[in-house]
Amino acid sequence: MVSYDEKHRYEIARQTMLNQHLASRDIHDARVLEAMGSVPREAFVPEKYASQSYDDNPLPIGLGQTISQPYMVAFMTQALKLTGNEEVLEIGTGSGYQTAILAELASKIYTIERFNQLGESAQAILGRLGYENIEFYIGDGSCGWPENKEFDRIIVTASVPEIPTPLTNQLKEGGLLAAPVGGPWSQELIVAEKKEGKVEPKILCGCRFVKLIGKHGFTE
Repeated sequence: MVSYDEKHRYEIARQTMLNQHLASRDIHDARVLEAMGSVPREAFVPEKYASQSYDDNPLPIGLGQTISQPYMVAFMTQALKLTGNEEVLEIGTGSGYQTAILAELASKIYTIERFNQLGESAQAILGRLGYENIEFYIGDGSCGWPENKEFDRIIVTASVPEIPTPLTNQLKEGGLLAAPVGGPWSQELIVAEKKEGKVEPKILCGCRFVKLIGKHGFTE
């Protein structure tokens, strides 16, 4: 159980994150800022790193994976231009923190995680926090959602050498896809819009993510 003092410290740290790491930079979407200010990031961080929950850097969550830095979570979310009515596919559930931010801002989230341990942990945390608009799947995210379905938005939270074709196939016409694309050690964050069946990517910034392992991603 979190004590009153701990809760108060987290609230102060969360406000500092909003003011110093997000709003003072280029995070301007009011809904994104509201979501980042309401989701308790400490709930998704391993206990030994809890004091660093709102530092602007990634943190280990086990199995060689990380919870992304708050700024990158906000930046990628803002790039999706969510209005509240979208169905979103997330590739890489990880800790579940990005999932929670998306669940605050969209109608329904479908999220895929390769590691069963991480997927089950994220599902448990998100359940305790009361999210009911999320569907989970354990499997190869590079292959997309296992059912024949299209999405308004797709977000890939691990790096890919190129945008996986199964994901572009599941993106609706006019939909947006955000992903880190490049080599295993550094990538460019892109947002791509689907027009007349083709995706048109736009480079937003440089970045560095863990690799997406899968049939249409990186090999082990």
